[in-house]
Amino acid sequence: MKAIKRLLLLFIVALFISGLTAIPVDAQLDFILKHSGLKAGYYDWIEKVLTAYREVNEKHPFLLYGYDWLAFAHFVLAILFIGPYKDPVKNIWVIEFGLIACALILPFAFIAGHFRGIPIAWRLIDCSFGVFGFALLWIIYTKTKTLIIK
Repeated sequence: MKAIKRLLLLFIVALFISGLTAIPVDAQLDFILKHSGLKAGYYDWIEKVLTAYREVNEKHPFLLYGYDWLAFAHFVLAILFIGPYKDPVKNIWVIEFGLIACALILPFAFIAGHFRGIPIAWRLIDCSFGVFGFALLWIIYTKTKTLIIK
């Protein structure tokens, strides 16, 4: 039970931190460009994203409200996993929901990313969240299932 709770806490914190990263986009991208030593292709992409972000912020700041809602969604999802943290057996459905959501990241990233012109490398980074999240939740799920069998 302790291992399940530790892993769920890790998942909750990761979701919360992911939400936090959706808010100070300008500062984060600026920091990455100045301090990361990215290779040309990655640097160019980040620079393009930052330029677009700043243009939208200057001309149409209401569009960035989507970033706020993205952060909010991550916070709400993190809160959702408090139920399994308290009682994983009773709330195994939340873990199953998380597994499904993580699996859906892959087709969503590839389909939406294609239509939005997102480079394949960036889509793979997005997919990694689904892969690692799924792996973590799968461990939690299998450990929880053993509690049900006992």
